[in-house]
Amino acid sequence: MDSRTRPAADAHPTADTHLPGDAADTAPSTEREALVGRLAWAAPWFGVALGLLHALSRYRTEDGSGDLDAGIVSAWADPAGDLLSPLLTWADPDLVYTTYGKLWLPVFAAFTAMAFVARRHRSARRFERFAWRVMPWVYVGACLSVTGEYWTQWTAEPNGLIDAVFVVSLPVVLLTILGSTVLGTTLLVRGYRPRATAVLLTVAFPAALLIGTVTSMGNIVLPIAFAWGIAGRRLARAQL
Repeated sequence: MDSRTRPAADAHPTADTHLPGDAADTAPSTEREALVGRLAWAAPWFGVALGLLHALSRYRTEDGSGDLDAGIVSAWADPAGDLLSPLLTWADPDLVYTTYGKLWLPVFAAFTAMAFVARRHRSARRFERFAWRVMPWVYVGACLSVTGEYWTQWTAEPNGLIDAVFVVSLPVVLLTILGSTVLGTTLLVRGYRPRATAVLLTVAFPAALLIGTVTSMGNIVLPIAFAWGIAGRRLARAQL
């Protein structure tokens, strides 16, 4: 057949000619992925309550009591601590703090799993592909950081490992926040849907700076958790 009469279907763009922002986001292919999406959506809401209790329990420890010297912290922490006192005084302050800290692991695990699922359903190119390859594994590192910092503490007497793990984990924390912002900015430019996921990841770094001034450090991951939670909610609904 002469090329001038070749069917128009041959002229359709290939994967390499996609416009920025049209990388394919496919529907979930398994019920397991939909379950991951639902758990990812539930996790940040649980994290909001957990973050409040974890912060308040930190302020009752010897190391964390100095945080209350900041007026912006004591303005909300003092009345909240009085209101929620039964949830903060059931054991030694350090034990309460590390116990609530352990509960961050399911939150981290949920958004990490959702990041892997989202990567699988994203047809990415160039720098975005690189960011997708890196960030889910950075989140795995964050999960290991939480495990090392809190799941090694089982008594009211800190064993000293918590401080060492915290110092070692700082680069992982920085990579988690900065890397999320880089990935989010890339997704925003590429027109990722849901857009709220891209926006929340993009603002992860400035949000962490703001959140860190008014509450404890654990809460800085909440924008990231909500970002992947929103993506998980969309994925789970597509399975219905």
